[in-house]
Amino acid sequence: MSVLAAPESAVATDAVPVEAIGDLVTWHDSFGDVLRASAASDGLLGASPRSLAGGGLLARVHVSDRPIFLKAVSDVANGAGPVRVEFRVHRDLPHDELGGGAGGPVAGPVVWVEMRSHPLAAGCSGVPGATVLSVTRDVSAQRRHAEELERAKRDAERASELKGRFLATVSHELRTPLNAIIGFSELLSAEHPFLLTDDRRKEYAHIIRGSGHHLLEIVNTLLDMSKIETGNFAFDPEPFRLHELVASTCDLIQLKADAAGVRLERRLDPGLPEIWADRRACRQILINLISNAVKFTPRGGLVTVSLALDDDALLIGVADTGIGIPESDLPRLGDPFFQSGEVHRRSHEGTGLGLSVVRGLVGLHSGRMSIESGSGAGTTVTVSLPLRSGDATAPARPAVVHTFPRLAVRQPERMSA
Repeated sequence: MSVLAAPESAVATDAVPVEAIGDLVTWHDSFGDVLRASAASDGLLGASPRSLAGGGLLARVHVSDRPIFLKAVSDVANGAGPVRVEFRVHRDLPHDELGGGAGGPVAGPVVWVEMRSHPLAAGCSGVPGATVLSVTRDVSAQRRHAEELERAKRDAERASELKGRFLATVSHELRTPLNAIIGFSELLSAEHPFLLTDDRRKEYAHIIRGSGHHLLEIVNTLLDMSKIETGNFAFDPEPFRLHELVASTCDLIQLKADAAGVRLERRLDPGLPEIWADRRACRQILINLISNAVKFTPRGGLVTVSLALDDDALLIGVADTGIGIPESDLPRLGDPFFQSGEVHRRSHEGTGLGLSVVRGLVGLHSGRMSIESGSGAGTTVTVSLPLRSGDATAPARPAVVHTFPRLAVRQPERMSA
């Protein structure tokens, strides 16, 4: 709401063709009561001019905006000069044109209006007792347009922020393995006064190979994300046993978990039915979820991977006892390039695309994903995949991510012997 001085001076209403004006014209006394209203009240408020008399107009003003309405009329009546205000009013419901009885009119849809109030020249109003003339028009469309522009501005700023964060993170992710590849390859190719041992050469070659695979993983992730967003991901569903795929993925990540000192526990029911889905996409979902859980779980922690049947869907659950996610970050999980916590304070590397890829791949299967977490409380990600996915030719949409806060669990203190 705003109050601005209007440039017009006091007016004489006998020279104004009121009925030719499409806006609502009202005459007020010094207390703000309406003494007369034009026929435009029907179009603006769905109410007859008679129903606005006295406090009828005030009763239709949104309760939070009534003070600014009364102040505007009072200021003009007391010589403050013309003013312009914006506030909300309720249209009458069609069957309550004359109001809802003693309790006032029944509140209908809210409309934003602009009211310009002017002091009336003495003896020129033609309405006994009127000191203020107000012209009110519907500005809902302008307000919606302004809100859309503001929303678009916020979205653009957010996209720019995400882009900047992505570039900073990916640059770091690419620089580290590239430096290793360049540095150790130079050591292998340079002429030294002493010869490198075979063991040292194998060590350097192993580092170069690992760095190359890391780079390839980043590029593949970016390509998958791009394909998902543009609808070009090769979705090729087939029947297979998800239990076997989960088990093989756990075997793949077991070495990583052992090196990190994290226990990887499996709770898989071998008697589950086959699923009709894209095997590569499901494998990517599992790798991202389980790897993330291991990455953010400290040494001595536990990651539990479960698979169960829920009506016509299979539930993949990945729960960890790791660092968790702050409640304030939960609503943004699954957004491309978003990483929980400030980039420069994070001790774990990553592009922030893992959950985004998972979200997109789950959406390809018309599935659902939910995340329950809290700072210091671990994280549980549950993915629901239909036993038979929808039409592969239909346009895919990213799965909706439902997030739930979880309170931190206080670990019991160890008793000394």
